[in-house]
Amino acid sequence: AAIALPMQTVESEKLGKARRIDNADARYIEACKASVSPDLSLSGLKMVVDCAHGAAYHIAPKVFSELGADVIAIGVEPDGLNINLGCGATSLDALQQQVVEHQADLGIALDGDADRIMMVDHTGAVVDGDQIIYMIARSRLVTDSMEGPVVGTLMSNLGLELAIQDMGLTFIREGVGDRHIMRRLIKDKGILGGEPSGHIICLDKTTTGDGIVAALQVLQAMVVSGDSLASLRQGMSCYPQTMVNVPVSAIMNADQLASVQGLVEDAERDLGDSGRILLRPSGTEPVVRVMVEGKDAQQVGIIANQLADRVSAAL
Repeated sequence: AAIALPMQTVESEKLGKARRIDNADARYIEACKASVSPDLSLSGLKMVVDCAHGAAYHIAPKVFSELGADVIAIGVEPDGLNINLGCGATSLDALQQQVVEHQADLGIALDGDADRIMMVDHTGAVVDGDQIIYMIARSRLVTDSMEGPVVGTLMSNLGLELAIQDMGLTFIREGVGDRHIMRRLIKDKGILGGEPSGHIICLDKTTTGDGIVAALQVLQAMVVSGDSLASLRQGMSCYPQTMVNVPVSAIMNADQLASVQGLVEDAERDLGDSGRILLRPSGTEPVVRVMVEGKDAQQVGIIANQLADRVSAAL
């Protein structure tokens, strides 16, 4: 039978529940640290952490500093309007500059909601999501903790696919978006996937994409191997990639591009086996994205622009 509770009791229960999450930040910090070995020490590592004036502005610096790193925090002054503004994973210029100026070992950039990560090595060179996936996969193999395929997207660099295959692992491409990656990882019992933009999913450590957790996996690989970030990524060669947005009169779907598939096939013959072409309508704006990837940057650029012109004329 239903029991009617006095309003005072209901309000007390609400307050009790609110008190339970008063230390949510501390609990999350400990959860992040628990994603790596309990004896991991980042002592001796100097890093710049860009929190994009976002959700992790008071969390990420503490995670890395509590593990012993010398942390220089930027993007930690949110005012409600400056989130991702010229900073964070979507704008790396400030991080690159700070890493070089402070002679740091590396830089870490999160986006506003901290589910994406991009990194910068000690020279200021960008380390993107594909390279982060490669480094985590390799470290999982070394510790014999890799399970299932590695899942990327249609936008994942061909260099990542080849590097994963060279490790003896299976690489699977899914549609753009973390929900597609997550679905495939669950279906095929995998633990690692992500996007070039830095949305990395480590299902053996957490249940969703988490920039801090992904960063910690890379940092642990650095400490265990004794290698720098620049050295760790050397096993993967990124293929030159050019993206051209072709304006169209309205948002299109994939079926509406069937009329120009012949143009893609012609361009693919020019690239041979050493390249890849993707024609994809944007889901948010009236453009068709023409992406060409291959070994020769000049050839890739020429083919991308030629194909974009032909697609524009055809549509």
